[in-house]
Amino acid sequence: MSYSHQSMGSGSRNARGYEFGRTYVVRPKGKHQATLVWLHGLGDNGSSSSQLMESLHLPNIKWICPTAPTRPVSSLGGYTCTAWFDVGEISEDSHDDLEGLDASASHIANLLSSEPADVKVGIGGFSMGAAISLYSATCYALGRYGTGHTYPINLRAVVGLSGWLPGWKSLRNKIECSYEAARRAASLPIILTHGTADDLVPYRFGEKSAQSLGMAGFRQAVFKPYEGLGHYTVPRELDEVVQWLTTRLGLEGSR
Repeated sequence: MSYSHQSMGSGSRNARGYEFGRTYVVRPKGKHQATLVWLHGLGDNGSSSSQLMESLHLPNIKWICPTAPTRPVSSLGGYTCTAWFDVGEISEDSHDDLEGLDASASHIANLLSSEPADVKVGIGGFSMGAAISLYSATCYALGRYGTGHTYPINLRAVVGLSGWLPGWKSLRNKIECSYEAARRAASLPIILTHGTADDLVPYRFGEKSAQSLGMAGFRQAVFKPYEGLGHYTVPRELDEVVQWLTTRLGLEGSR
């Protein structure tokens, strides 16, 4: 299969009226075994995500790198930039923008909906992109979005770098109410990484998110702290993600 880096058009407006930006695709140079959507952080775009994914040694993965809607962001005093959902200060009592979360989770699921049945699918991201990845993981386990609509994708792997889990407080109760949700949660591999010196998304929120996932029954969630790392990625962290994806997705010839 040829290796190419292309754009999928200027964007799309979903049912709730959010205007998503351009989506970039990095095609596999080996056998297409998995497709992952990779989600950028606040104020970034799919182009920079695709360049990062292109640099990873994962020839059997197709990467889909969408761009978030441009919207006012409360934590920036209403300044407008690309954001998967609105966010204020990240705190124990912060209010989650469920409408924005669901709109983005739905857009991401739609991007994966036409992948071949024999291709494993997953979601990953950095910072706010990690938050929406983890939110999508909870939608998969519960079988529905926050709105109650059915979640349609069979996720096989979730990656969250320097992020946090929206809605972590109520997650355990929701999953414990359903045998099917508990079964799906237990079967989903998740990796979270976080720098101990992160000054934008404090380390304790990454740690708390991992604990919340574990307590809610996500038995295959692993948390990797990186001593002294700030709010950015480093090669050894990405190498660990490559190794984890290769193992968890059973990829051929990726090393």
